[in-house]
Amino acid sequence: MKQTYFILMVLCVISLSGFSQSYTISGEIRDTNKNLIPVANVMIPDLNKGSVTNANGKFELKNIPEGSYTMKVTYLGFETIEQQVEVSGHLKLSFQLKEASYMLDGIMVSAQKREQLNKDVPIAITSYSGKFLDNTNTFEYDALSEFVPGLQIQIQSVNNPGIVIRGITSDSGDSRVEPRVSVFQDGVSISKSRGSVVELYDMERVEVLKGPQGTLFGRGAQIGAIHLIQNKAKNENSGYIKTAYGNFNQRLLTGHVNTPLVQDKLFVRFAGIYNARDGFLENRSGGDLNGKETLAFRTALKYIIGDNTTLDFIANWQRDTPPGTSFKSGRFAPIGGDTNPNSFADLERGDELGLDRDVWGLTAILKHDISQYWDFTFISAYRSFDSDEAFDADGTAAPVLFFREESKGDQFSQELRFNFDTNERFRGFFGVNFFAENGSQSVPLEINEQSYAALLLAPDNFIVNGVPTIIPNIPNDPAFGPLAGAPLQEFNSERSTNFGKNYSGDIFIDGSYDVTVKLTATLGLRATWENSNAALEVDNAEQPGVLGNFLGSFPNNIFAPTNGRRKASESFTSAVGRFALDYKFNEQVSAFGNIARGRRPNVINVTATDVNVLSEETVWSYELGVKTLFMDNRFQFDANAYYYDYQNFQTTIARLDPVNGLVVIPNDSGSATSYGFETSFQYAASKDISFFANYAYIDATFDDTDEDGNPQELAGNRFRLTPEHSFSLGADVNVPLSSRAEVFFRPTYSFKSKVFFQEDNLPEISQDGYGLLNLRLGIRLDKTKELTFFVTNALDQEFIIDAGNTGQAFGIPTFIAGPPRFYGIQFSVRF
Repeated sequence: MKQTYFILMVLCVISLSGFSQSYTISGEIRDTNKNLIPVANVMIPDLNKGSVTNANGKFELKNIPEGSYTMKVTYLGFETIEQQVEVSGHLKLSFQLKEASYMLDGIMVSAQKREQLNKDVPIAITSYSGKFLDNTNTFEYDALSEFVPGLQIQIQSVNNPGIVIRGITSDSGDSRVEPRVSVFQDGVSISKSRGSVVELYDMERVEVLKGPQGTLFGRGAQIGAIHLIQNKAKNENSGYIKTAYGNFNQRLLTGHVNTPLVQDKLFVRFAGIYNARDGFLENRSGGDLNGKETLAFRTALKYIIGDNTTLDFIANWQRDTPPGTSFKSGRFAPIGGDTNPNSFADLERGDELGLDRDVWGLTAILKHDISQYWDFTFISAYRSFDSDEAFDADGTAAPVLFFREESKGDQFSQELRFNFDTNERFRGFFGVNFFAENGSQSVPLEINEQSYAALLLAPDNFIVNGVPTIIPNIPNDPAFGPLAGAPLQEFNSERSTNFGKNYSGDIFIDGSYDVTVKLTATLGLRATWENSNAALEVDNAEQPGVLGNFLGSFPNNIFAPTNGRRKASESFTSAVGRFALDYKFNEQVSAFGNIARGRRPNVINVTATDVNVLSEETVWSYELGVKTLFMDNRFQFDANAYYYDYQNFQTTIARLDPVNGLVVIPNDSGSATSYGFETSFQYAASKDISFFANYAYIDATFDDTDEDGNPQELAGNRFRLTPEHSFSLGADVNVPLSSRAEVFFRPTYSFKSKVFFQEDNLPEISQDGYGLLNLRLGIRLDKTKELTFFVTNALDQEFIIDAGNTGQAFGIPTFIAGPPRFYGIQFSVRF
């Protein structure tokens, strides 16, 4: 019996001894400026234990046995620290990380809702940091597309962008239509076309994801997503200002100020930009065309609620008031001019042409670490846009087609997402999302019947030597019945308005499982419920149009009346998902493959005479790729190939119908395929020299037959705005002159092969291949001040960014010129 008690006591002592020898290591991590660093990794590789610093830069490692270990501290962009520690009790440690002398740009992404190296994500992603955007003077979407393989962005105006990923265009301003490409800002959808273009200033980074991204970015990410991640408030005192002046009266002023309001607790960041220039084309009827004027402000607050909880609040506001867009006729020249889109135009209404748009939004992001392995993110957002754009649709001095587009939209979104990472084999996220939007697109039209009659009855003589032809009366011909000889009006107005009110709820889950040390499988699913409400209202003209009697649109001349508001409502359910495999050959090389289903929501098409529901447009995507990251994050090479199979491809044709006036004919039975190849590389040769290059090949065409087996009218035609070949390359070369001064040279060149602007692939509605050369040369002093000379489109290449447009429906296509050579000088300072 005594022996038993003795053994039990010994076991108890051993147990207590073992328990007492388990300790905790805690502390904080700062940079050399003593700023706390969140999301830094702290590891003890020998024990396979790790932790991530919280918003206060603090970490904690529990249950560490007594002994001697090597601790490893890493944070992207900073040099790794390895330190030997002796554990014989609870330890409190502090680490100070030094910024790395050089490394690649944009290799860290958050596409899968967690911070990862790009090479570890089984998706084709291109990412650029705010530093790259600043160095290349990229403040607008279309400039961004020069550096992203497979991405094309065309901006007629900030109110009317065309965003193309791998051949699929998202450009409809109809309030009832969901875009094919999602644009997100800090986790919040801003995808609606008329409110999606925002200035890229004071950015943390931009990520472009190719392929269906419904699991990660919601129901509208049928073929890709763009995620804009803005700089948040930080626990530091810092500031930056840049100013510039150039030809065409270019003016730029941008910068930020960041400061703690309560040390280590509450921080604020103010940022803003004014970016403007005069139009580069003269309008002989008054004013200029294709200019820019944008004023934007942002306020960001970060509140450290506790060691495990943070709240980010972001308020954005932007106003755009540029002059009109040069929809110049390619058929009728102005007086003393020609039909070259890059020369002066004569568009009716002169100074009245232009845009007035306001966009603003509020976003709150609450993050809480439940434990070392679990956290949740709660995102609430409200966003609104209101735009009024006036444009001359016929592209001449004739008073025939003066349009406005008045678009409004309000949206509210709420997302709750749980992330888990056990530091073992399984990690991922799941959550719910609610989204509500209410919008409208109104098109007021002012028309001169006397000029319109000339367009319809004598189109070849619509303009003679730059002077509009006027027909004052209906021809006195018995063929026109009782209206023969009737006088035509000099002024008539009408309006068509579409309305869209949509609600959606999502449940989503996405997880990655390490099948082996080298092989990881990822599965993601998103189920969606939608309630869509569509309406159309076409008012009767106050003064009935005479020509409408012959065009089936009486009492209007263009839009067939609805005799009140026509409404329709439907609910839909859907599911999208992805399955991906990622294989790591070693720490430097990985390969991935994925299969994904993308979807564009159903469209309720309401016309003056009919209501029909277009089938959901779907795509199956198949992709293989390889990613590498060598030389301590200094050399990156990616390559991928993909194949897309589209069903119920939605197309629309706008034309002037002899019975129903101007109609937009939808079709949802289209079938199409697309395949392509992309590759890119970045190389930081030293802390002073780096290079990048990328290339994309796209073959995106309509199939011979549609979903019903019928021959397709567009069989074999290429998608609009889709070059078969595109590439870009550039360098950042810095040459030290002394310990305080260095000069830098940043050339970039981009090329796009021929593109068609409409899916009927008319040769005259296209742009041949062209390249753009941009140059930046400057001097940097004390690493804080820069003086830069810049030139974009240095070779003064003439090109167009769009053709056809509304005028094409009336047989008079219009063309929009691309920007000429811009040059100027910039000065910036950091403090």
